[in-house]
Formats: sequence, structure tokens, C-alpha cells
Amino acid sequence: MNNEEEVLVFKSLSDYNRLKILKMLANSCCELCACNLLEEFNITQPTLSHHMKTLIEAGVVKSRKQGSWSYYSLNSNKIEKIINYLKDFMNTDIEESKR
Repeated sequence: MNNEEEVLVFKSLSDYNRLKILKMLANSCCELCACNLLEEFNITQPTLSHHMKTLIEAGVVKSRKQGSWSYYSLNSNKIEKIINYLKDFMNTDIEESKR
């Protein structure tokens, strides 16, 4: 990931509701409709749309439109990149602290 990607990803993860959305998507066997997500939150549809836009722009969530509804799923490729980035980050930090 480059610096701009890092910032987008970590900003997208820095909100309680967005983390809850990611956990819901991770625990789902398939994609979730915006209506399903709204049922679990005490937020308005425009607020959910804002959170989803942030997650999509960061690349951690994929969306697809069907009729008037949007369906969301985790972008497993991006999640894997984030995990690998954090592993590399930790390994670099550990190696530097040994010096």
C-alpha cells in the first residue's frame, strides 16, 4: 500500500460504526443489503450511505446495486493486503528495535 492508501484505510477503520459494519460483513455468509445493516444501527440511511462510501473509497468494502437497493461485501483482497501490511509493519518495527 502507498501512503495515500494507508491513510484512507486507517481513517475508514477509525469509526465505531464502520468497524461494526465490517464485523457484520465478515460474519455474514454472503453480502448484506443496506436495509439489513440499517436494522442494526440507530442511524439514518444517509448516515449509513456516508459510512459505506468511506469504506468503499478505502477499498475494504465492495458494493453492487440491484434495483433500488445496494448490497455490500468485504473486499477480501484488500483485507488481505491490510493484514500483510500490518505484519510487515510489525516485523520492521521489531527488527528496528533489535538494532
